[in-house]
Amino acid sequence: MDDINSATPLPSLSKFQHKRWQARLELGFALREQRSYLAHRLHNGPLVVQKSLHPEGDAICHAVIVHPPGGVAGGDALQLQVNVGEGAQALLTTPGAGKWYKANGTLASQDLKFTLAAGSGLEWLPQENILFDAAEVRFGAEIDLAADARFAAWDIACLGRQAQQEAWQTGVYQLKQQIRRDGRLIWNERAHMRAADVLTSSRIGLGGSVVFGTFLVCAGAVPAEVVQACRELVPADAKTGITALPEVLAIRYVGQASQQARQYFEQCWQLLRPWYYGRAAIRPRIWNT
Repeated sequence: MDDINSATPLPSLSKFQHKRWQARLELGFALREQRSYLAHRLHNGPLVVQKSLHPEGDAICHAVIVHPPGGVAGGDALQLQVNVGEGAQALLTTPGAGKWYKANGTLASQDLKFTLAAGSGLEWLPQENILFDAAEVRFGAEIDLAADARFAAWDIACLGRQAQQEAWQTGVYQLKQQIRRDGRLIWNERAHMRAADVLTSSRIGLGGSVVFGTFLVCAGAVPAEVVQACRELVPADAKTGITALPEVLAIRYVGQASQQARQYFEQCWQLLRPWYYGRAAIRPRIWNT
């Protein structure tokens, strides 16, 4: 029998550690003969787009952004760059909730870079992001709009896995979001929150709620009757707020259920889209699966 001291050394523990994904997806949409289409697609790492679709006619191209690993761990970095050409219109969404795993002390990140040319439009309507206990996440977004471009986007964050009754006891949530129109800064929002911060329990913060979200629309001044119609939507046992600025409409949700947040934002979307796009809201089919 071999002497235990002369046995082959065990492989380094580093071989079994998580591989950090550096994923980047670049998309370009263009308009040709009154049809918006996906004209450019380039990806590196596990971030891809499914086949583009036209469920509401040629004017708007729908695409579903997919992260095949199914979750984001500490050290992972996702980058999505989208360019919408002159006159083109696109709607982007995701097939399911984003899952952000325990960080093990390493920050995970998602960075968006959207550029919209003259007369174009983009809707970024992903499903919610679920932050597991001990997740440390940074969300960044830089949006550049031409003078008459139209942009609508929402984001929903759920602190802890509700289905498993998991609380977000430790972790970090960071946000840096900037929107510019013709180079002028029209929206600038930053957040830095730790699970133990008083902000999570304070009445002027989350007040103990575990779900929060923001729906932004940048398409000029909103008609007063549209704002009022949105204000009449009152989700049960949740706090909402609507701020109509000259160039940005901001809708907030704070509550206990990500499904309720999605339903509330979708109801607002049904009221707002006829104003900023001149057409009814058509739900992406992926939301029904």
